[in-house]
Amino acid sequence: MQKDWDYLRDHPESEDTEATFPPIPFDPLSQSLTERLRPPSSRHLFGTDNLGRDILSRMIHSTGLSLRIGFIAVGIATIIGLILGSIAGYYAGWVDIVISRVIEVFICFPFFFLILIVIAFLPPRPENIMVAIGVASWPGLARYVRAEFLRNREQEFVAAARALGYSDARIIFRHVLPNSLTPVLVSMSFRIAGAILSEAALSFLGFGIQPPTPSWGNILSLARVYIETAWWLALFPGIAIFITVTAYNLVGEGMRDAADPKLMRA
Repeated sequence: MQKDWDYLRDHPESEDTEATFPPIPFDPLSQSLTERLRPPSSRHLFGTDNLGRDILSRMIHSTGLSLRIGFIAVGIATIIGLILGSIAGYYAGWVDIVISRVIEVFICFPFFFLILIVIAFLPPRPENIMVAIGVASWPGLARYVRAEFLRNREQEFVAAARALGYSDARIIFRHVLPNSLTPVLVSMSFRIAGAILSEAALSFLGFGIQPPTPSWGNILSLARVYIETAWWLALFPGIAIFITVTAYNLVGEGMRDAADPKLMRA
């Protein structure tokens, strides 16, 4: 029991993971050199790595971390995109021109390269990875919001709200924004999948979650060294990434079809 409390004290992020997922069979950081590189068995269902750590336990632990990074990163991108996109689309004119040029500057940089630029100035901690992915992801969302606001600002309900003397803030948040959220919500599902994949890629390249903290990406990175003798190191994290990204993409496609039935008929 004391060992469990010591682990939770040193790794507080694991508390949320264990509350969300089934109990972790082993301490994901516990090493046992006598158990190193064991293939999947009844004791270690996903096998062990080069330090004898249980892969299933590390996968369960890293699942919560990857999902948290995906959701929070997209949340950051959505907040920035909603604010700038709504201002640009509602006020139009020179405000729209300035914000649109800023968006275009960010879009000029390749997505992954922009993440690496942000990561270069921050320690490779989960919180900083969330910020980096969020900062790199907002331009696309801002363009969606801007386009919806440009369309809705000319609608009769906006003209009626202005005639009643409502403030710009009330018109934006009570009338225009609720009618502009559908494409944003659809885009968020796709972007959560992209954020999870980006985190895995960063960790795989050594710029993301650093060992010994487990993540799908750094487990895959370790698999490169032992690919011929320990196939399970690459198989199970790869399957987890594939299933998670595919699931969020399918959810996004379902939401898109529900929002626009014409696409489903096409």
